[in-house]
Amino acid sequence: MNIFKKGLLGMLVVAGLLVSANTAEARSKVIQAKGSDTILNVSQSIAENYMKENRKARIAVTGGGSGVGISALINGTTDIAMASRSIKSKEIEQAKAKGLEVKEVVLGFDGITIIANHANTVKDIDDITLGKVFRGEITNWKELGGDDAPIVVLSRDSSSGTHEFFKEHIIRENNTKKDLEYGPKTLYMPSNEAIKQEVKSNKYAIGYIGMGYMDNSVEAIKVDGIEASVENVASKKYPIAREVYWYVDNNASEDVSNLVDYALSSKGQELVKEEGFVPVK
Repeated sequence: MNIFKKGLLGMLVVAGLLVSANTAEARSKVIQAKGSDTILNVSQSIAENYMKENRKARIAVTGGGSGVGISALINGTTDIAMASRSIKSKEIEQAKAKGLEVKEVVLGFDGITIIANHANTVKDIDDITLGKVFRGEITNWKELGGDDAPIVVLSRDSSSGTHEFFKEHIIRENNTKKDLEYGPKTLYMPSNEAIKQEVKSNKYAIGYIGMGYMDNSVEAIKVDGIEASVENVASKKYPIAREVYWYVDNNASEDVSNLVDYALSSKGQELVKEEGFVPVK
């Protein structure tokens, strides 16, 4: 009888330890958000404010590009994929093959801002000419009414959703010219900030950044006579406006769903606005 009691007690202790370990694991679960560098700052801001209001929540936000984030979601290594482009049909199929039902969450709106050095005299470029510049068909600023100097073209790298969106809408003219690519002398940069710093220091550079990264260290060039302002992006007058996204599994945990709800709440959307983007609400 004593042996039976001891065995039963041992089983109860082990069971108790397993329940305790599982509870601790649940408490320590870190929500992972990964992807777009364009919306990295605003996603971090949302995460930080959410954790202040929900003391048990733990969230890690990292960049790497939209493609990296979406791949991580498909592979199960992130809970939220941050993206500055829409998910591709082949990525949706890959997700389905892994048993994921991807849910698209529009976090806000962005205007891809064309930037140049303050010393540059060119202040406005139409979208067709802009495509020629980034395809390497126009190579000198004098062709645009500026100085007689080579144009230094800067782009985000290929893992970036902004790179993809810009290629589709400007270089390929809204996908009517699907075989066109960035010019052979294009310099590929790892982040919005890297492009901005290069433009700041190089009088003859041109690049593009998310509007949330715009500041007075560089000059914004109008596209088709329209500036990348909150008003023009909200009204869709600006020609390179787009949605920015969070992608999640439709069957995500309650913790992830609560974070998404917070991002879309009035508090979350105010943070989107504070970071320089246009809120959806």
